[in-house]
Amino acid sequence: MSENKNLYLTIINFIKSIYNSDKFIPLHEPRFIGNEKKYIKECIESTFVSSVGKFVDEFEEKIAVYTGAKHAIATTNGTSALHVSLLLADVNQNSEVITQALTFVATCNAISYCNAKPVFIDVDKDTMGLSPFALRAFLKKNTTIKNKQCINNSTQKVIKACLPMHSYGFPCRIDEIKKICDEYYIFLIEDAAESTGSLYKKKFTGTFGQIGAMSFNGNKIITAGGGGCIITNDENLARKAKHLTTTAKVPHKWDFNHDMVGYNYRMPNINAAILVAQLENLNDFIFNKRKLASRYENFFESINCNFFKEPKNSISNYWLNSIILENKQQRDQFLDETNSKGVMTRPIWMLMNRLPMFKDAQSDNLKNSKWLDERVVNIPSSVTL
Repeated sequence: MSENKNLYLTIINFIKSIYNSDKFIPLHEPRFIGNEKKYIKECIESTFVSSVGKFVDEFEEKIAVYTGAKHAIATTNGTSALHVSLLLADVNQNSEVITQALTFVATCNAISYCNAKPVFIDVDKDTMGLSPFALRAFLKKNTTIKNKQCINNSTQKVIKACLPMHSYGFPCRIDEIKKICDEYYIFLIEDAAESTGSLYKKKFTGTFGQIGAMSFNGNKIITAGGGGCIITNDENLARKAKHLTTTAKVPHKWDFNHDMVGYNYRMPNINAAILVAQLENLNDFIFNKRKLASRYENFFESINCNFFKEPKNSISNYWLNSIILENKQQRDQFLDETNSKGVMTRPIWMLMNRLPMFKDAQSDNLKNSKWLDERVVNIPSSVTL
């Protein structure tokens, strides 16, 4: 125990030296070092601070160019982006959505908003994202293709969509997942909430599936305090996404006519103003965070501690750096020691199948998810100044 405490103290001191601070060190705090104040001032002076304004349009154009997607639709947050993405895949009460248990609750909440049920499939240890090997094994054993629909043999419901997440910014094997989804007639939506700027095989995450959903929450690599985005190459999906996120209002000079149930999910112009400025520094943030990850990797190697490195064929944004401890007991000791000494660390989110609202969801054995859950800890990962 005392040996472990000495190890933890070494880690704590190293992290404090990185951030050159004896004060509380958060897990991931935003950096506003560019034109944020300038653009906010311009937005306020224009009086267009809500869902109409030039910065919303500008952000959509620039994030589309950045990712290589043909279309981008700005939303209030990542959860609303996921919700609308699932609606675009025609997910409803007669549907199921394959996802991973190792994810943030927003992924499964969005599925629930559509009155659908999640099916939990295991992750790969080296990506912490949905495993194509586990996905194929589950589909082969548990489903039947009828009329170009994937039917779950147990429930007789249609598996409409697959929703993998690029956990902590590390890309999963998304090309292999896409191939399987195409074979089984499953609509692929990428939860790219944490992986803005991450590449897999030289292509941005969020652009492999029919739709990608992004998040710009306060702790993300770029942020406006909130905000999200839907990206797609499909013009029809983009048009419908824009319509759904703007209360399904039929365009007219003065008439308020809405032709379907819609949502007030359009990103406010004042948030977009911040994001336009943040986007100008995104590449620098990623460069900085990758340098930080390299420092962590060298340090943890020197003390024989397992640092989670980006998967093969990936260039990760290293949103949250992670270490893998020996067991749950050591994980909990490390969490207690670091947080009590003002260095914020946290475990993986509680696995979704353990939450009361999803405890009855169908799943495979989740072997890797459980293993990672007992060992992985996120450590401070803010851009260093």
